[in-house]
Amino acid sequence: MPATSALRRTFAVIAALPLLTLAACGYGSKSTADNAKEKVAAGSSKIDGLSSVKIGYFGNLTHGTALVARQQGLFQKELGATKADYQIFNAGPSEIEALNSGSIDIGWIGPSPAINGYTKANGTNLRIIGGSASGGVKLVVNPKKIKSLKDVKGKKIATPQLGNTQDVAFLNWIADQGWKVDANTGKGDVSVIRTDNKITPDAYASGAIDGAWVPEPTASKLVAEGGKVLLDEAALWPDKKFVITNIVVRQAFLKEHPKAVEAVLKASVEANKWINANPDEAKATANKRLEADSGKALPTGVIDPAWKSIQFTNDPLASTLNTEAEHAVKAGLLEKPNLKGIYDLTLLNQVLKGEGASTVDDAGLGAS
Repeated sequence: MPATSALRRTFAVIAALPLLTLAACGYGSKSTADNAKEKVAAGSSKIDGLSSVKIGYFGNLTHGTALVARQQGLFQKELGATKADYQIFNAGPSEIEALNSGSIDIGWIGPSPAINGYTKANGTNLRIIGGSASGGVKLVVNPKKIKSLKDVKGKKIATPQLGNTQDVAFLNWIADQGWKVDANTGKGDVSVIRTDNKITPDAYASGAIDGAWVPEPTASKLVAEGGKVLLDEAALWPDKKFVITNIVVRQAFLKEHPKAVEAVLKASVEANKWINANPDEAKATANKRLEADSGKALPTGVIDPAWKSIQFTNDPLASTLNTEAEHAVKAGLLEKPNLKGIYDLTLLNQVLKGEGASTVDDAGLGAS
């Protein structure tokens, strides 16, 4: 790339950062029904007398369960005449804020925002009611600048946001190498650059960063820009499994409308079953949803490797949530939390039993 073009691209990336920060301060963007499967079926009845259930998710492949369940009309099918309304988020804190305010009832979200939201509210605002996905996070680097893991020292590596799930994971990995970084400023033996996933590929292409620890599909977008996968985070976990996406609900909504929550969980379990039985069709379905939500589908060279690295599961992998909380404490981003009560898997296990599937465990962190 010519030097002048690279410089312009770098300035464009830097100029975009304040705008993205401002955008993240609001709630998610509203999303309206745009396919026949999302329409309320004639003759169906409302659940719990509710006119709507407000569902939040990210436009990430790690939220593939929600993408597929929506695109296939599964949420609306299970909710009957109770309308499924949607909001799409770019960052966990804004989704937690929406949950706390009642702007959404149920949401797909990463473990770190769930932990932070729960602890800041002294355990009064949310419950994790199910799992959704594992994996799908990679350290992708510029192979001309970084040829081995030890070469990461002294380089500029992006994470999506201060204190988000990938940020915590990267800070923990840095500490395991014996390197020092101030968690809040990102300065130290490695420069941790907090960059919105939407502009990380441009930041990489311009040379503003040397790599990134990011979820899919951002990781595969970087590979398409010439990056190399240096480390798959799954390799750092027992059995290569760790929670990347949970399902959370407002506690008041769970108490007042358990039938509606169960309906959403039925749709989620059905979606995961279909995804795992039909991976190629599910991949295409998720991509259609991404295109409808963002106006642009992912190219084959990005979605194919990205989809393969994600495991869709109903299991919230509760023991790994506790470990991720310990990582945040070690990084200095979180005081030692009391996570007892963060899970309520009662309705999920009822749904799983009804499907003849194995129930899941809360690792001793259940509400009862």
